[in-house]
Amino acid sequence: MNSAFKWNLLTFILLLRGCCLEPSKTYQIGELCERPTFLSTYRKIDGAEIISKNERNLDCTLTFQTHSILQRFMLRFEVLNLDCNDHLYIFDGAHAASSHKADISCRNTKQTVGTLFTRSNFITLRYVTDGWGTDNTFKLVITAIKDGKHSCKDFRCTLKEFCIHPDLLCDNINHCEDGSDEVTGILCEDPIDHNIFGMSSETLTIITICVVLMMLACGFGVGICICRKKTNEDITSKNHPMYSDANGPKHLNDYRPAVRGCYNYV
Repeated sequence: MNSAFKWNLLTFILLLRGCCLEPSKTYQIGELCERPTFLSTYRKIDGAEIISKNERNLDCTLTFQTHSILQRFMLRFEVLNLDCNDHLYIFDGAHAASSHKADISCRNTKQTVGTLFTRSNFITLRYVTDGWGTDNTFKLVITAIKDGKHSCKDFRCTLKEFCIHPDLLCDNINHCEDGSDEVTGILCEDPIDHNIFGMSSETLTIITICVVLMMLACGFGVGICICRKKTNEDITSKNHPMYSDANGPKHLNDYRPAVRGCYNYV
């Protein structure tokens, strides 16, 4: 793999990360529990969507932290369907210690749980499941908010005037609870109106970048071939000097002396 291809690949990855990835992160809780580095550190987030789907024999603890001590967390379930032997314990703090804020299990629905708020700028989740679950599912939206009494240089939600990070706008996740961060036509583009040839703008951007990089790679390859051909011709010319006679230019190496002082062409 030549250096030009590596550079083009790196450029494509950086462009993709910068223009096409969603700002709000979605995590599969089963995958997070398999990462030792994730479990051993506090993950600073502006917003996240935690998804569970039929995890078995799990006992996992995750801790999230806001970027500022003036912030706290708002939690809201979009989907909640747990087995009675499975529990999601929510702690208002950096450790799964003392009493929990909530114990979510089969007796709970997203309506009965409602919206939860922390008092600190940490939230700790401990998820415990057994080996029998066949329909254990939840989707938990976590958002770092700043209360309305504080100054807000970012985006202020409409209903409760919470301040959230602008990267959480228009990511198809309701972070404000009232949906004001996902208002189509005011903040967010209508995906139907911005489709080109039946493709979203993000997909078209990726395709365009790929085509440009392929053209650059082809041009680079053609340039290398031309340079190598010219170099080989120069080397041949130096090793085999030319001699001109009445019949035109010929390589001097193709002549052998027949008579003293003369060269005959073979």
